[in-house]
Amino acid sequence: MLLRQVIGNVFRRLRRERGITLRELAEQAQVSVPYLSEIERGRKEPSSEILAAICRALNLELADLLAEVQFDLATAVRATLPVHLQTSSIRVTESAPQRVATSSPNAYSTSAQAFALVA
Repeated sequence: MLLRQVIGNVFRRLRRERGITLRELAEQAQVSVPYLSEIERGRKEPSSEILAAICRALNLELADLLAEVQFDLATAVRATLPVHLQTSSIRVTESAPQRVATSSPNAYSTSAQAFALVA
């Protein structure tokens, strides 16, 4: 995933959360609607001045934008990492007899087992 795509996704999400239209944000940030749309879709790499203008229009600190981007990037990276579970054995332990809900008040089950993965 490219940085410009993550930045665009964050801007779009924040704009929608605030209930602002693309046109309204473009006017407040003093950028064209098509250019802002390209930024939100991750097709244009905005300059630092444009980032600052959009952040101001969203009433957002640049540091907060970067924190959102960092979180989204970290989440995207974690989602693509393969999960490896390596175990050396599986331990089966018997637990104490447990009362079974039956019509007989003295009925017990002794088949309760617990399984644990041992690394």
